[in-house]
Amino acid sequence: MEDGSAMLESRLERMTAREEFRDYCLWEYTPLAPHEGKFRSVNLLFHTFALESMPDRAYDLVAAIREGIGTGNTVWGVKWRGGRLGWEFYFYDYRRRERERSITRLQEVLRPFAGSPVRANENHPYFMFSLDIDRELALGERSLDEVHMYIGNIGSTVSSGICYSLTPAATRLENFYFFFDARKQTKEIAAKVACSAHLDTTRVTMDQVLWPELRDCRVIVVANKQTHDAVYFSGISVDQLLIFLRRMRYPSDLVGFVEANRASLDHLQYDVGIDYRMEGNELVFLKSGYYGIF
Repeated sequence: MEDGSAMLESRLERMTAREEFRDYCLWEYTPLAPHEGKFRSVNLLFHTFALESMPDRAYDLVAAIREGIGTGNTVWGVKWRGGRLGWEFYFYDYRRRERERSITRLQEVLRPFAGSPVRANENHPYFMFSLDIDRELALGERSLDEVHMYIGNIGSTVSSGICYSLTPAATRLENFYFFFDARKQTKEIAAKVACSAHLDTTRVTMDQVLWPELRDCRVIVVANKQTHDAVYFSGISVDQLLIFLRRMRYPSDLVGFVEANRASLDHLQYDVGIDYRMEGNELVFLKSGYYGIF
């Protein structure tokens, strides 16, 4: 582990005086504290790579994406499910059909790492797409055989998106997302959470889903997925991130890294998400994640 710690230390990045701050939608935000010399959020991603003993090609993949589509244009997500860590990378271009950061472009960037049989229709007005990252993809042992594509949900009273799975075999509906102002739309958020086939509000309190410790964020997203629902809290502090990591029982080494480096992470705003559903009379958390950019 000493060698791993030394390798991680050599990869850690620190902020310069001139930095752009963006959340997991690539929307700009104001830092919570002075930032020069402190950690970039990518350090949290690299720490999970180190915990999982990811190969050098995983770091090379991040470098290739930065070179191919620009630094600060990619959102990373660390996922925790069933006692295992995983990753998802997200790519935005709100110009839609006039986009430059396209699925086709990203496939070209990743070709030295993994081929992809997915054929995207670039006439679709998508504003975002994502792909799952794992050891096999980084090592070139599997192809990029699925891309998640996000299109706007016209007609919704709030900002909304629809996610589709693209594979060589089919295009399949996955999820709906609804974005709410966390402070101005509290009633609407609670109503949206309650209106679900995966939640029984006679047995579960709203606080069990909309955690009071995180509700004073900027944006809350409620998602309806095929087998469950999800809620996302955008714009929380490092102390709130620690509450989230501890409650969701992330690995102790991961939590300890955030605790030990809190002073180098207090300028950033964080985004977190929880997937949940009722199983019998109990509310069960299926998966969670936290996000940053590189």
